[in-house]
Amino acid sequence: MTTPSPRIRASVIARYAAGSIGTGGFGTLPGLVLAIYLTDTLGVAAIWASVIIGTAKLWDVVIDPVIGGRSDRSLAVTGSRRRFMLIGALLLPVFFILTFAVLPGVGPVVAGLWVLVAFVLTATAFSLFQVPYIALPAELVGDYDGRTRLLSARVVVLTIAILLFGAGGPMLVKLFSGTADGTATQSGYLGMAVVAGLLLGLGMLVAVTSAQRGPRADAPPRIPLGRYYRDGVEALRSSRPFRALLLTFLLQALATGMMLAGAAYVAKWVLRDPIDGTTFLFVALIAPALVCAPVWAVISRRTGKEWAFGVASVLFGLAALSLVLLVWIPGPWLYAPVALAGAAYAGMQTLPMAMLPDVISDDATRNGPGRAGVFGGVWTAGETTGMALGAVLLTLVLALTGYQEAFAGQVVEQSANALTGIVLSFSIVPAIMIGVSLWALSRYPLRRGDIDGAVVASAVPVGDITAADTAEETR
Repeated sequence: MTTPSPRIRASVIARYAAGSIGTGGFGTLPGLVLAIYLTDTLGVAAIWASVIIGTAKLWDVVIDPVIGGRSDRSLAVTGSRRRFMLIGALLLPVFFILTFAVLPGVGPVVAGLWVLVAFVLTATAFSLFQVPYIALPAELVGDYDGRTRLLSARVVVLTIAILLFGAGGPMLVKLFSGTADGTATQSGYLGMAVVAGLLLGLGMLVAVTSAQRGPRADAPPRIPLGRYYRDGVEALRSSRPFRALLLTFLLQALATGMMLAGAAYVAKWVLRDPIDGTTFLFVALIAPALVCAPVWAVISRRTGKEWAFGVASVLFGLAALSLVLLVWIPGPWLYAPVALAGAAYAGMQTLPMAMLPDVISDDATRNGPGRAGVFGGVWTAGETTGMALGAVLLTLVLALTGYQEAFAGQVVEQSANALTGIVLSFSIVPAIMIGVSLWALSRYPLRRGDIDGAVVASAVPVGDITAADTAEETR
C-alpha cells in the first residue's frame, strides 16, 4: 500500500505554471513567424533561412548540457536554481526584440546575419531559464499523480500562451504594420516583438519565485567543460526510460515544429488569408487543447500516463495525415482536423512532461540524486532540436519545391509544386514522424508502481514544498 506524498500548494503550482507563458510563447512565436519573416519580409532565400534557424538551434544543443550541469552545481552551492532562471528571464526579452529589429534597407545578407546573431543570443537566454525550469518538478513533488497535477496546470497555461502568442502575434504584426491590405512590414514585426518580449519575460520572472531556497552546501569541485557532455551521454546510456521518452518527444517536437512553421504558409498560400487565416488556425488548434488538458490528466490517472500518451499521439497523427487533402480540396474544412490535433496536442504536452520527473526519480533511486539538471539540459536540447529541425525541414522542402522568397511589399506567386510542398510539410511528413515516435514510446518501461513504490521506499519525505525538504530531496 502506497503512502501519498503531501499535496503541493496551489500557490507554488500557479507560480511554476506561469513560466509556461514564457516557454510556450517562445516556443510558438519564432517557430510561427521567423521563417516567413526571413523569406517574405527580409528577402532571405528559403535555403538560407533554414541555415539561420538550424544554426541557432544547433547552438542550443551545444550549451544545454553545460547549463544543466551548472544548474546542478548552483543548486548545491546556493540551495536553489533561481540564479540561472533569473538571468534568462531578464535577458530573453532584450534579445528577442533585437531579432526583429533589423535596420530598414539592409540587404538580405546583412539582415540574415543580424537575425542569426540576435536569435542565437535569444536561444541562449531561453536555455538559461528553460533547463533549470524543466528540472524543478522532480524537486517540487514526488508522487506519480502529484506530478501530473503540477504539469497539467503548466500545460493549461502553456496552451493559453500558445493561443495568445500564436493567434495574437500575427494580429500584432498586422496592427503595427499599418498597411491597408494587411501586408507585414519590418515595423510590424518589431512592434510584435516588443509586446511579446515583455510578456515572455514577465511570465518567466513569476516562475523564478517557485524555485524554493534550501540549505547551502560546500561548493563541489569545478567540472571540466567536457564533463558536462559526458554526463549527458551517461544519462542517456544509463536510463532506458529517458532514452525512450526523449526520442518520442524529439520526434513529436519535429512533427509539431514543422506544422507550426508551416501554418503561416498554409494561411497565406492555401487559404489566401495570411493574417486572419493564421489566427483562426491557432484558435482551432489551441481552444480544444485548453479544454482537453485536464481531460488527459484524468485519463492518465485511470490508464497510466504512457497509455494515454500513446492514444493522444495516434489521434494527432491521424489528424495530420488527413490534411493532405488540402492539395486537392483547399478550404476551411481543415479547421476540423486541426481541432482534433489540438485536443490530442494537449495530451502530447501534458503527459511526457509529467513522465520526465518520474524518469528523474527512477534514476535517483538507481544511481543516486544530483542529476536532475543534467536530465533537464539533455531534454531541452532534444526538444529544441526537434522544434528547430521542424522549421529547418520545412524550409528545405520549400526550397526543393521552388518556393519564391520576397521582400516586404513585393508581389510574387508560388508554383503548383511549391503549394504541394507546403501542404505535404503540414500533413504527411509530420504524420510519419508521429508514427515513428509511437515505436519509441513502446519501449518506455516505467509504470505507476515503479514510481510510487520508490516514493514509499525513500526515507526522505518528498512532495513537501518547504525549502528544507526540497533541498534535502535534491541532495
